[in-house]
Amino acid sequence: MKDVARVAGVSPMTVSRVVSGEAGVAPDTAARVEQAVRRLGYQRNDNARHLRQKDLGTSTIGLVVDDLANPFYALMARSVEDEAHRRGYVVLVGSTNDEPRREREVIAAFTARQVDGLILVPTIGGHGFLKQPMRAGTRVVCVDRPARGLAVDTVTVDNRAGARRAVTHLLDHGHTRIAYLGDRYDIWTQAERHAGYVAALTDRGLPSDPALVRHGLRSREGTHAALAELRELADPPTAVFTSNDLITLGVLDGVGHPPDVAVVGFDDLPLGERLDPPLTVVSQDPVALGGTAANLLFSRIEGDSSAPRSVILLTRFVERGSGRLPGRNL
Repeated sequence: MKDVARVAGVSPMTVSRVVSGEAGVAPDTAARVEQAVRRLGYQRNDNARHLRQKDLGTSTIGLVVDDLANPFYALMARSVEDEAHRRGYVVLVGSTNDEPRREREVIAAFTARQVDGLILVPTIGGHGFLKQPMRAGTRVVCVDRPARGLAVDTVTVDNRAGARRAVTHLLDHGHTRIAYLGDRYDIWTQAERHAGYVAALTDRGLPSDPALVRHGLRSREGTHAALAELRELADPPTAVFTSNDLITLGVLDGVGHPPDVAVVGFDDLPLGERLDPPLTVVSQDPVALGGTAANLLFSRIEGDSSAPRSVILLTRFVERGSGRLPGRNL
């Protein structure tokens, strides 16, 4: 910085104000500083700056999701990034693949970099380990799922009500043999969606047949195998409720064209309205989830010390046609 100041003919304080984007520097002076910065290849060292000024944050936050390759989490990440950018923050992003050990590793890497806060899609493990970094000043907000053993702001959707509405739609169109295809049951969102499936059947006086339920599907291949097993039943299902977008894609691959079974999914798909028939879904808004979580986190970083709050966003049922197909067996 002293070298830049010498070349530009200004004080080091003026250089600091220019590279920090502060107002009050004359335009011609700022131009000389910027020219010297480019000439010398100067780059501000934020790590050194924060060592000297420990009370400033690092202007970074961490976002920890299940799988960034999933379009749902990619949209959520972009929403968080947009909110952060408006405030001059940078977002570090990591995926856990719903593995508690990997989650701890990612969070440890972020907290070692002194992030000011974390937005977390929790895995199935306990989260008491976050209490220490929280005591040290790291703010935490959970999104999509709550965390066990942690009293923090949480943003979720009403998964149970959304799933109940979806299965009720299939029942309204004459289906009584409805399969449930879900991810791991120990994931909070999946347990909630399965509970909504069971509730819809119970509302009509129908039992939940364990033979029609498949948990633990985390790939298209696993979904295809589940469909094959369902086809071998003596009384196969005539409709399928899928608990997330990746499972829906696996089902659409495996039911033939035109489909031989009614399908309703949780989570919308890009171009879902252009399928034949168009896909009926429970739609949740990952942009709203990410933006709400980011706003809560930044309010905490800025000093909000009120009691932790739970924000539950509504889902939207989008009826397009795939749930109205006649009751043919798989």
